[in-house]
Formats: sequence, C-alpha cells, structure tokens
Amino acid sequence: MKKIGILLLCFLQFSCNSQVSKKINGVSFVSSRDKVTQKNITPILAINANAASVMPFGFIRDVNDPQLIFNSDRQWFGERKDGIKHYVDILHANKMSILLKPQIWIRDGKFTGTLEMDSEAHWQMLEKSYSDFILTYAALAEEVNVDIFCIGTELEKFVLQRPDFWSKLIVEVKKVYKGKLTYAANWDEYTRVPFWEKLDYVGVDAYFPLSKDKHPTVAQLKTGWQPHKKALNLMSVNLSKPILFTEYGYRSMDYTGEKPWLVDRNKTNVNLEAQSNATKAILEMFWDEDWFAGGYVWKWFIDHENVGGKDDNRFTPQNKPAELVLKQYYGLK
Repeated sequence: MKKIGILLLCFLQFSCNSQVSKKINGVSFVSSRDKVTQKNITPILAINANAASVMPFGFIRDVNDPQLIFNSDRQWFGERKDGIKHYVDILHANKMSILLKPQIWIRDGKFTGTLEMDSEAHWQMLEKSYSDFILTYAALAEEVNVDIFCIGTELEKFVLQRPDFWSKLIVEVKKVYKGKLTYAANWDEYTRVPFWEKLDYVGVDAYFPLSKDKHPTVAQLKTGWQPHKKALNLMSVNLSKPILFTEYGYRSMDYTGEKPWLVDRNKTNVNLEAQSNATKAILEMFWDEDWFAGGYVWKWFIDHENVGGKDDNRFTPQNKPAELVLKQYYGLK
C-alpha cells in the first residue's frame, strides 16, 4: 500500500507540474477622465482578454523641479487613486487579473528613459518623491489585491545611475505589497537592469525593431524576431524568471516593424494589414513558450465604439483587423 501511495503521489505531482498555466492575455487599459461601466469592459472580454494593466500617472516638470505631482485633483479620474480603485474593482468583477503599473510623464513628452538629475540634491529630491509615488500605489495594490505590481516604467538612466536606490525601494515595496513584482524595461534596456533577481517577472516593453519593409509579412516579422527571442529566452533561463511583455503593440501604418516605438503624430499612411501581421507574428512567436508569461497590448481605450477604425494609424487595435487577431489567439491560450 505504501508503494502504491508513493506512486500515486508522484503521478499527481507530475500531472500538476505538466499543466501549462494560462497566459496573461492582457490589454493596457488607458486612463480616462471618466468612470467606467460594464459597457466599457464587455469589448475587452469579447477579445478573450483575461488581464489588464491600469496606469496611474505622476508628472515631472523638469530636472530643476523633480518633485512628482500625483494623485492630484487636477489629474484625470483614471490617473489617480480613486480612479484606479474604481477601474480595478470593475475589472475584478469580470474576473480579470490586474497589473498596476504607475508611470511618469515628463513635460513635453520627453522620453522617461533619459530622465537624469543635474545634481546630487536633485537626485535625492527625485528619489524621495518617486518613493512616495510608488509606495502610495504599492499600498493601493495590496488593498485592492492586484496580481502584479510594477515598480517603474522605462527609466533607464534613473535605474543605471542610482542602483542602490532601486534595491532599497524594492525592499520597501515588499513591506506593503505581498504580490508579484516586475519592472517595465524598454526593449533596449532590459539586459542592463541590475535588480531582476529581486523581482518575479522580467518585464519588457517589447518594441523591438523587426523589419524595414513598408508592408512586412508575418514571415518577415517572425524572421526579425529570431535574435530578440533567443536573447529573451536566454535571459529567462539565466535568471529562472518568466518574461512578461508589460507592453507590446504596433501602429497601423506603413513600416510598422521598423521603429515600433514611434509615438509621433505623423501622417504616415494607414496600413491595417501591417499592424495585423505584426500582431499575429508576436503572438505566434511567444504565446506557446513555457518561459513566456504573456503580455498587455498597447493600448485599449474605454470608449470602444469611438476609437481606432479604418482611418486610424495609431497603436490601438480597436475596430481594426488586429482586434480580430487578438480575439483568435487570446482564445487559444
């Protein structure tokens, strides 16, 4: 009997370990000035998404005034604590997992990866203010029981120049939040982040250059992914951490795979098929890998009926062929 019991235990353990956990099929749920209702959530469920990132914002004027402004009455509802709590509550009611992902906006849209201070005094001011910002939302993450908390987004120079600060910040975050942690590294930054071993996921904003073609095919884009995928897999193996695409997505325009990070409001031709191809390529390349946790498509607006569409060359897949691609592939994993 004892031998049979041991064999049964081994079988059950093997069965549990061999089950593939469901992928994070996520959307980046854009903050709005308005509250949301079930009407705003139903289109997300319709594409088989099971997760959403919600993004409170802090604002910085410039390096001479590095004090973050956050949770202010002057901000949009969805950018501050009460709005985030409201979003999380209704998303949870729809059985969606949540990534809480605080972000910084610098005046005039300056890229956050270049943020650095011009003096030690300003660095210390920024660190104090940033700690207040992150710990405020870490406490909220614990209060509303979010699944993953992100300690920062695309802050390369801040991370590399002040590594001790980040190590201490992670310790403080863990005192108030008991869930999973990540950091959202830019695609060209993730290999140099010094604190991955202290987190649960290697978070990557996956805007890797893939193709210089005006109208790239799925096959061309998948070829472009090969070296990046190999490097991501190696990172995952070396750290024993899953890769999570904290953001991924493509604009519906010509040359969408050349510089996928472009956010300028140019008049580049609308190319819905290129966006659809790029979306299909990334899903086919990664969603079957056991070292890959999933990702959050950039970006999803609450007013589904009135965004995106055939004349829009921006990132959202809403009301475009890429939305149907997401629905198909999210429904498989």
